[in-house]
Amino acid sequence: MKNGVYSILKARFLINEEANAAKNWRFIVFLILLAIFMIANNNNVDQKVFKIIELTGEVKELRSEFVDRRSELMKLKMESTVTLKMIEKGIKPASTPPIKIIVKKEEEKGFLKNLW
Repeated sequence: MKNGVYSILKARFLINEEANAAKNWRFIVFLILLAIFMIANNNNVDQKVFKIIELTGEVKELRSEFVDRRSELMKLKMESTVTLKMIEKGIKPASTPPIKIIVKKEEEKGFLKNLW
């Protein structure tokens, strides 16, 4: 047992021809490449998470700006606000309410009715 642990610490399995050193080296290189791939992948995911957080904050900011503009528009569309703006320009509101005009559409005459 002591020789086995001591052999691993000395890395004799990497230089000993009997233990297939080339096979061990290939496995170690595979593990290193796998570790590099995992680190790169983790870094890529972290960048995407930061971008998502940034875009979420921007969406919240734009949504609040939208709500502010919509409430401002609602205030500007109110009749009292429009009346005050028109009075400043010298236009007074009408004293009589508007009248609805209804236009009756004439029936289209077909080809045979035009002949008679």
